[in-house]
Amino acid sequence: MDLLAWLRDSDPALRWQVERDLAGEPPEVWAATRARIASEGFGARLLALQDPDGQWAGGAFFPAGFEFDRMETEGQPWTATTWTLNSLREWGLDAAVLSGTAELLAQCRWEYDDLPYWGGEVDCCINAWTLANGVWLGADVAGIADWFVAHQLPDGGWNCEWVEGSTRSSVHSTLNSLKGLLAYEAATGGTPATRDARRVGEEYLLERGLFRRLSTDEPIAPWVREFSYPFRWRYDVLNAAAYFRDADRRDPRMAAAIELIRVARQPDGTWLQSRRPPGRVWFEVDVPAGEPSKWLTLFATRVLAWWDA
Repeated sequence: MDLLAWLRDSDPALRWQVERDLAGEPPEVWAATRARIASEGFGARLLALQDPDGQWAGGAFFPAGFEFDRMETEGQPWTATTWTLNSLREWGLDAAVLSGTAELLAQCRWEYDDLPYWGGEVDCCINAWTLANGVWLGADVAGIADWFVAHQLPDGGWNCEWVEGSTRSSVHSTLNSLKGLLAYEAATGGTPATRDARRVGEEYLLERGLFRRLSTDEPIAPWVREFSYPFRWRYDVLNAAAYFRDADRRDPRMAAAIELIRVARQPDGTWLQSRRPPGRVWFEVDVPAGEPSKWLTLFATRVLAWWDA
C-alpha cells in the first residue's frame, strides 16, 4: 500500500508530523497543518473540554471525585489535567492557544498533600510531565528541574517509588524523567547540574541496551517489545528510542533495541498496536490491539530513518 498516503489520511496532530518528518514537505505545508490542531480533530475536542479553572476533569492527575479503589478494576483514568496537557503538547499544539492556563493552574493543587501544581509533587513521572508542560506553557518550573538533580538515585536513574524507600531505578521512571529534563533543556538551556543528570540517566538506559537486565543480560520483561500508543507512562524500546532520537544521541549500544523495532514492522510497512491500557479516556486516538497503528508507524519509521541515516 502507499504508506505515506495512509499516514497522511489522519488527524492534524499526526499528519503534520508525517509531512515534516517522513514526507519532507516544506515548513509552510506542515506548519499550516499543525495550526489546525487547535480548530480540528483531537486537539480541538480536548480544548473544548477544559474547565474554567484551567484544569480538565476537575483534577490535577485524577478526575475530581475519582474513587481510588476502582483503579484495580477500571485502571488509571486518563482524563485529568496532566494527561490532557501531555497529549496537547506532544501533538504539537501552539502553547499560545492556552494563553492564561499557566496562571490558572498556579491556583490548582495536586491530589498528593494538596501541593501547588507548578511546584510538582513526589512522583518522578508526574514531576517530569509537569516540568515539560510547565516550560511549554511558560510557567516557572525551575524548582522541579532542580528536584530531579536532588532525587537521582546512585545507579543513575530514577524511581517513582523512592518515597517508599526504593533505591533501585526503574526504566519507566527514568525514561519519563529524561523526557522532562530534555524538554526543560530544549526550552531554557538547562543548568550544568540538570544537563549532567540527564546524561547520567541516559547512561542508565544505554548500559542496559534499552531492554536488558544489567545483572543477567536477559530482556527486562516481554513488554519491552510490546508497542502501544499513547505511550502514557509505560516503557518499551520504541518509546525509549524515540527519546534518543529527540535527544539526537545515536549510541551503538542501542543497536539490538533498534533491531527489535525493525523486526516488528509488518510486510506492508506498518506497526501493530500491542495493547490499549485500561482506563477512562475522553475519546480514542488510536486503533484497538492487533490493528495497524498510524501513530506507532510514524514513531517507528521516524526512529529507523534517524538511526539509518
